[in-house]
Amino acid sequence: MKKVAVIMGSDSDLPVVEKAFSVFREYGVPFEVHVYSAHRTPEEAKVFSSHAAENGFGAIIAAAGKAAHLAGALAANTVLPVIGIPVKSSTLDGLDALLSTVQMPSGIPVATVAIDGAQNAALLAVEILAVSDEALREKLLSARKAAAEKVLSKNAEIEAKYHL
Repeated sequence: MKKVAVIMGSDSDLPVVEKAFSVFREYGVPFEVHVYSAHRTPEEAKVFSSHAAENGFGAIIAAAGKAAHLAGALAANTVLPVIGIPVKSSTLDGLDALLSTVQMPSGIPVATVAIDGAQNAALLAVEILAVSDEALREKLLSARKAAAEKVLSKNAEIEAKYHL
């Protein structure tokens, strides 16, 4: 199975990206975590992303706040899917990071999830890997079915309580 890279622009992003780790563990997806900055360590970020495919990665998640150029910088050096997590900062509540991550130029796509949306970033990475992994696909389908059953159960409780 291919692995997923989780790259943070700063170790201060760790509390956000940790939510992705439990998703990977739940689905049995191997992952690595690194800190590379688009601005402070651009060469290291470039080297990592340009060799990610040959090093066994199937997707890259990039979490960054403020200017948030990390996802784009990584995507510029690979054709692997890159998923950006805009991280909420103290200045603009993450709107700056969201816009920096989502507004990529034509030809260099970055999938972008919600501000601090590490869980969905991880699930999207799992879905990407599941395209070529039937067992992983089945785990995703089972999880979706369980989530639907939970909602329908809550619906039945509410209907029974408030049925006229």
